[in-house]
Amino acid sequence: MPNYRLHERIGYKVSLLSRLMEARLENMMADQGVTRLMWCVLSGVGLEDVNTPSSLAQYIGITRPAVSRLLRTMEHRGWLERAGHDADGRGIAVFLTDEGQRKLFACQPLVDELNAHFTDKISKQDLSRFCALVDRLTEDEKAPLTTL
Repeated sequence: MPNYRLHERIGYKVSLLSRLMEARLENMMADQGVTRLMWCVLSGVGLEDVNTPSSLAQYIGITRPAVSRLLRTMEHRGWLERAGHDADGRGIAVFLTDEGQRKLFACQPLVDELNAHFTDKISKQDLSRFCALVDRLTEDEKAPLTTL
């Protein structure tokens, strides 16, 4: 394939951007002991009222078993609690503890800083166009992910 250029491929470009953002965020939140996926749970439960394991899996874009493992870890650390929430007790609701709330509010400015670091590099119009194009590229893609 004489025309193949790795660094010109969309997969390479979006993977590179994703890994750069992931590494930067993980480094920024390291002192809090919070990973990127843990942040997704904290923000989902604490900021967007996403409070069941299944809805968290859908919200984050990972499988239900992956969310269950993540919730177990976070529950063990004392950041969240799970409790029955329907009449027969089989449905599970997820709640942040005081420590979970503290982690949420400690990390939110870091996430905002990361977002600003990258979005400030381009115009608002380019950012809007970029997000719309990414949405179009991911539309109808339903591959189950164990991590994001």
